Amino acid sequence: MDIPHQRLVYFRVTVESGSLRKAAARLDIAPSAVSRQIALLETAFEAPLLERTPRGIRPTAVGDMVLDYCRQRGALDEQFIASLEAHQRLETGTISLVVGEGFIDDLIAAPLKAFAERYRGVRLDIQQAGTDEIIESVVEDRAHIGLMFHERVHPQIRFWVSSGQPLLAICPRDHALATHPEPLSLETLSEAPMALWKVGHGVRRLVDEAFQQAQLRPRVAMETNSMAVLRRAVVAGMAITLLPSFAVADELGSQSVVARRVACASFQHSQAHMITRVGRRQPLASLKLLRHLSAWMHAFRHDEARR
Repeated sequence: MDIPHQRLVYFRVTVESGSLRKAAARLDIAPSAVSRQIALLETAFEAPLLERTPRGIRPTAVGDMVLDYCRQRGALDEQFIASLEAHQRLETGTISLVVGEGFIDDLIAAPLKAFAERYRGVRLDIQQAGTDEIIESVVEDRAHIGLMFHERVHPQIRFWVSSGQPLLAICPRDHALATHPEPLSLETLSEAPMALWKVGHGVRRLVDEAFQQAQLRPRVAMETNSMAVLRRAVVAGMAITLLPSFAVADELGSQSVVARRVACASFQHSQAHMITRVGRRQPLASLKLLRHLSAWMHAFRHDEARR
């Protein structure tokens, strides 16, 4: 049954006022208009809603049911409006992110802390994934925002912001390559034991493509699906690795590793990307976070591509 909201308002005001005349005065319309709308409600419900008494108008049994419905509907309307206003003020809501592991320290260190302190009612849902899963999650609307390294073209992906983040040779501080003249050639790198992502990872694809084009093979001493393992292997002096500087910002800051440029065009032109789905209307909280991360994360600051 389709019940026009305005008719319910007229009925509720009439009951609360005790007469058609007083209700009409409150609503600033003619008493006949109020009477007509209530008559239409009675036709729809197939029952009288009001009865006259010496003390004025009061609801019938069915009228009491309608009045209760009006009050419940009014409470729901008020609750919805309050929730909507809170959402628009960024006091509530959930933002989902799916990110490559190399972004996690950069993301958590300061950017998300500052955002969460400012918008305490916004819940953050963060998942870590590889490049293919990041794209899939964003395209299928399981995540509002994706953070990934190394471009993968997809018709439903919007590159919200991209930043040049060269792939660098990350070496132990006492490694021979740590003081080797820059840029390092792929041939030079191929002679050093390397810790690399497992085959299929976005960075590993970039590395394998570069070495194949140079008709060389990297000397793989370790393969892993863990950023922590890659970083610890370098700090421990076990191997060198290839990563963008933002992924080892703490280690570079403490000087426990050294970053060296590589003479490889594809490494020099690699980028970090913040992605969303083409055509998806982002909630206000998500738009705020996109802008916040663009300004705060080292991965999206062009001037910090190499420390």
